[in-house]
This record gives sequence, structure tokens and C-alpha cells, in this order.
Amino acid sequence: MILNLLVLYLYSLIFATIGVAIYGIVAKSNVVKKIIALTILGDTVNLLFVLIGYRFIKRPAPPVVTSLVPTLRGIEYLVKHGVDPLTQAFVITAIVINLAVTALLVFLAVWMYRRFGTLELNEVGGRG
Repeated sequence: MILNLLVLYLYSLIFATIGVAIYGIVAKSNVVKKIIALTILGDTVNLLFVLIGYRFIKRPAPPVVTSLVPTLRGIEYLVKHGVDPLTQAFVITAIVINLAVTALLVFLAVWMYRRFGTLELNEVGGRG
């Protein structure tokens, strides 16, 4: 019962953070604020993926087979208690992609500041 409430609370916080990050991306005109909101959105979605692949049981097991010749009992234990390794692989890949996208956006923000003298998108619109 308490574990279910905790899981519901965690998912509620995650979706609230996703909503705030999307608001920051859409509503703010400052490029740095948009980059920060996009980074928060990426990290929150990564956390959501990790929680989707996690097993909320008493003793979850890592997705590792510990013997060279696994037994049927060991495989059954891993299937019932092991966390999903696929979501972990997706999250590692997403972290690298988020880093590259953030670096590109920061480079573009620096270029925009040098070119236009501002980071506000509202002020850049008509200049060429």
C-alpha cells in the first residue's frame, strides 16, 4: 500500500516536472532559459524510463547472470526479480544525445549573442 503511494507520488512529480519544463521551453523567450528547460526535460524523461524499467519489489536484482552456465532456477529468478536492462541502455544513449544537443544549443546561443548582442528571441526576430 505504502509502496504504491510512493510510486504514484514519484510518477506525479515526474509528470509535473515534465509540464514545468515544457512550459519553460514554450513560454520563455530567453535562449538560456529554453536550454535549461530542455535539459531538465531530457533528464526527467530519462528518470521516467529508469522507473518504468525498475521493479518495485522487496529485493530487485541487477540484470546480470552470475554463472557461466546458468540454471533454470537462476534464469527464473532473474526474470522475476531483475530490472529491465533495455531501458538502462536507452537512458545511457539518451544521456549522450542530450549532452550533444545541449552543447550544440549552447554554441548557437553564444553565436547568437555575438551576432545580435542579445539572447532574447523577441529582439532578434527582425534583424538580418
